[in-house]
Amino acid sequence: MEITVAGTGYVGLVTGVCLAEAGHVVTCVDPIQEKIDLLNKGISPIYEPQLDDLISRNKKSGNLFFTTDYKDAYANASVIIIGVGTPENEDGSANLTYLYTVARQIAETAVRDCLVVIKSTVPIGTNDKVEAFMREHVKQGIKVEVAANPEFLAQGTAVRDTLNASRIVIGTESKAAKQLLTEIYQPFQQPILTMGRRSAEMVKYASNDFLALKISFVNDIANLCETVGANIDDVTKGMSMDSRIGDKFLQAGIGYGGSCFPKDTKALHWLSEEEGYVLRTVKAAIEVNEKQKFKLIKKARKDFSSFAGLKVAVLGVTFKPGTDDLREAPSIPNVRLLLNEGAKVHVYDPVGEKNFQKIYPTEVEFTTSIEEALRDADLCFVFTEWPEIKNMPVTKFAENMKTPYVYDGRNCYSLHAAEKAGIHYRSIGRPAVNQKVLQNS
Repeated sequence: MEITVAGTGYVGLVTGVCLAEAGHVVTCVDPIQEKIDLLNKGISPIYEPQLDDLISRNKKSGNLFFTTDYKDAYANASVIIIGVGTPENEDGSANLTYLYTVARQIAETAVRDCLVVIKSTVPIGTNDKVEAFMREHVKQGIKVEVAANPEFLAQGTAVRDTLNASRIVIGTESKAAKQLLTEIYQPFQQPILTMGRRSAEMVKYASNDFLALKISFVNDIANLCETVGANIDDVTKGMSMDSRIGDKFLQAGIGYGGSCFPKDTKALHWLSEEEGYVLRTVKAAIEVNEKQKFKLIKKARKDFSSFAGLKVAVLGVTFKPGTDDLREAPSIPNVRLLLNEGAKVHVYDPVGEKNFQKIYPTEVEFTTSIEEALRDADLCFVFTEWPEIKNMPVTKFAENMKTPYVYDGRNCYSLHAAEKAGIHYRSIGRPAVNQKVLQNS
């Protein structure tokens, strides 16, 4: 089947490439010429495992095309999938500007009946509004129907999550749209759930917000563990053996980031308040997460009276491993605080340097290895659990740092190994190791 996909970000690009891999002929549309030029060379503009290989293979097979010419791409398309961004506004609501821009373009250029599929994460009721909007602007005699088809991919595993989805959710208001979308996803051989559009929209928000709740809950418990002398590793291990709880999203740390959880929790919270109902659990998750970002700085302040003039090593800056995405990454506000206090920050991240440099082009020293970042450092913050960071022998801290004060926001290392290595180690929800206050004032 021939399909057009609007947007070449995480959602649009991964969706388009995976649909091509499943045998459909896909044209991806994006207004940014530089991105399209890269894609036509077989290069993904985003870092995502497997994506470059799939782009090259499906371009060669004739299943995948990239263009900036939306008029040509939308005009005769019978199925158009919208996968553009829906970032948050200042008040926490979802910004639907890109979505409505594409909707208007489709309506004004379509010359045949078409099914418009919204894969972007949108507030409940948006599909209804977009359909009404498009029917107002479409040429007379052309029928447009809108369907909801939320994505459930995670950055770093997006291709795998799409090709091997746990479920495919389809929200439609007609049998014809349901049948067409079911046919599109038949090659994926994954469970397909069909429902109304509003329910499909809610499934996406409810899923993401539940995972965010789980993360904030375990971080809340981790903070209490520090106060009462318990160890969060032991606690979560005991919890995870209950099949009703499981072991996913039970890792204590400095909070969630990325393009989904922060904006989706805020968007659903905002929407609920607009409807006159307060989602107290979601509100609490947001509050816990905001405070959790600065747990390491608070710990370091107990050991250092000032960061001025100190060399600070930062290991990992992306919001999680497997991606170069920095959206809502805890590293950003923490580095800003360190710089404002006069620290000399040296950063190592295997793929995030380019994007981090856009935020701090001259203020931060970028290094090509962990050892270089640690060399003669007074203290170190671990913000991202990249495999090369997590699997590094903790002895490297003592071997390379001037004073081995390590603040681990992802609980990468065992307390026993840290104690044996002689480093001053603070993590999340676990006892401090070799605790000793450094008087540097």
